[in-house]
Amino acid sequence: MHLIKRIINKSSPHIFIIKRLSSSEVRVRFAPSPTGYLHLGGLRTALYNYLYAKNQNGKFLLRIEDTDQTRLVPGAMEALIEDLQWAGIDIDEGPGKFGGNYGPYIQSQRTKIYLDSVKTLLDNGTAYRCFCTERRLDLLRKEAVRARQIPKYDNKCRHLTEKQINEHLAKQTPFCIRFKLDDYEEPINDLIYGSVHHNVSDNEGDPVIIKTDQFPTYHFANVVDDHLMAVTHVFRGVEWQISTTKHLLLYKAFGWQPPKFGHLPLLVNADGTKLSKRQGDIGIKHFRDKGYFPTSLVNYVVSAGGGFPHEQFSKPKVYSMSELSEKFNIEKVNSHPSRLNPLVLDDFNRLHIIKLLESETSKTALVENVTNLIKETYPNESNLDLNTNHIRSVLQWSAQRLTFVKDLTSPKLSFLWVKPTNFNQKDLTTDQLETLVKIITKAEFNKDNLNNVLKDFSKQENIKFPVLMKCLRSALSGLKEGPGVAEMMEILGQQVVVQRLKDVLENGTKTSETKKAENAA
Repeated sequence: MHLIKRIINKSSPHIFIIKRLSSSEVRVRFAPSPTGYLHLGGLRTALYNYLYAKNQNGKFLLRIEDTDQTRLVPGAMEALIEDLQWAGIDIDEGPGKFGGNYGPYIQSQRTKIYLDSVKTLLDNGTAYRCFCTERRLDLLRKEAVRARQIPKYDNKCRHLTEKQINEHLAKQTPFCIRFKLDDYEEPINDLIYGSVHHNVSDNEGDPVIIKTDQFPTYHFANVVDDHLMAVTHVFRGVEWQISTTKHLLLYKAFGWQPPKFGHLPLLVNADGTKLSKRQGDIGIKHFRDKGYFPTSLVNYVVSAGGGFPHEQFSKPKVYSMSELSEKFNIEKVNSHPSRLNPLVLDDFNRLHIIKLLESETSKTALVENVTNLIKETYPNESNLDLNTNHIRSVLQWSAQRLTFVKDLTSPKLSFLWVKPTNFNQKDLTTDQLETLVKIITKAEFNKDNLNNVLKDFSKQENIKFPVLMKCLRSALSGLKEGPGVAEMMEILGQQVVVQRLKDVLENGTKTSETKKAENAA
């Protein structure tokens, strides 16, 4: 079904029929090129499209724009989809398993559609065949540079007669198809920037829309696909704002009603410098591998760019995707560059760990995650402490301290999971250890208090404090170094500490009589 309106094009005598594939729902799309990994900028664009669609009960489409066949990276499309799904973005329509009624959703599979569509522009006189050779175009560029002018096509073939065109076609001269840029462009009503005006014909010659290899350029395919897929709103980076004028002219030439446009500001580093793909740490895979949760990364990206009530991120809190979409308002997106502060991302990750521990369901899943991490870290260790209550206790302790869950399996914290097996200290008797267990069982279990308890015990038993610490470190961890013993005890928790000391007693240690005999000798 089409919505139809008749208008007269002021720059030519043609009467165009303005048509739009009608849709009762909001339809947005994320249209990456499979030329590399998904990075923060791409994720931000996908997120704002997705949040808007969900806020409006609309549809989120994924379209793969692979018309530049020379830059394709094998496996990039699959990786892009995996990263989007990891981030919590549900794809309503797209390539392969996602389906939809407007496919194919991969541009290289739509070449016939583009070639059929361009006939409309050739027939109505808004496009023409260009037979200029690459050598001539190169000479034009060099001449413009020599004259200190902006290099652009001189529109020579726009003025070929029908006879000249037919002669070229008869000789099978290679050609591309160019679009006639209009001298007059109306301002863009940008949903984020307001009224914006760019006269592209001032700085650009007629652009190529179908290349000599019969593949469309980005600009042409983009417009045809957005129309035929009934896209109602386009949200993309501000770097495309100048091109939007060109796209609106194409819509006008086709007689199609354009979607509404909103351009997202630059995403920049904390110091204001632009994010670059050459930075190895802006790829989504980098954040996944490092141990960030999807929810943390999503909150990090959207909190920098606005789109929510002012109070939304005024206090430290992580929001679910449904909570974000419910509050999202495109009119509140900032028009100034969005600064990313990595410290904020770490805060979000810690907050997410705390949030996971608030729900029994998510806490159970987190414990299972930690259990798997421990097994992966110590595949050959048979004496692991995988008690669920122990893991829960460690998670509660770590929530305010660690940025990543996987840090719990770092070498300096191995004592948490690997139970010591070879306690063999000659400086502590069975009687003394039994006494210490009784004292610890009743002690308040925090680092400062435990330090005082251990100091009192060393005086009471006439054991040098460093010697006692060495014995306890061995009994609790089997390690020669690591966190302070009192801190180690606090991390392990009272139940585990008592159990490990009892394990030492069961395995046997020096009796008081044996120690007296050794001292006498």
